[in-house]
Amino acid sequence: MLTILLAIGLFFFLRASSKDRTTIVEISSSQQPVKVLNGLCEWLNLRGWKQTGGDFEQRILIFKGQVVSSKFLAIFLGFLGGFGSCALGLVIIQIYPKLGWWPILLGLIGGPLSGIVYFKKSAREEKFELRLINENKNDLTFMRLRAHRDELISLENELGEKLQLKSDGSLFKTPI
Repeated sequence: MLTILLAIGLFFFLRASSKDRTTIVEISSSQQPVKVLNGLCEWLNLRGWKQTGGDFEQRILIFKGQVVSSKFLAIFLGFLGGFGSCALGLVIIQIYPKLGWWPILLGLIGGPLSGIVYFKKSAREEKFELRLINENKNDLTFMRLRAHRDELISLENELGEKLQLKSDGSLFKTPI
């Protein structure tokens, strides 16, 4: 029973580590839109995002960036998968003792397989979409941002005071 729970936990951990966490948040600023947009574009360029398009009429800017896999996490998941597969092998030995010690070699399959699955699924291209909502160029700035949740949290932490950004605070709330 514990081995089955271990396998289920590893499966869901692998799935969650490569899950898309794109979020939409609306932010406002008391500064002019041109100043806020220039600050955001400069910050995104420094973080490795490249502007790939946009729509002038809809006031949308689109940035793209490549997310790389964590080598440490791939190795860690490889070890977890290897130990879990060896534990499954031990259970198989207990159920079918005639097989000898061969089922323990499942660790040689489960370990590298779980590391490779994580490494392939977590490396992907991400988009950062920025849409200016307000109509006037000299008023307050209202924008809708669509990006990875962690990137939006970094933006709010690093540029919040500098650009006087305000949001509803939903990025810092957890469902627990």
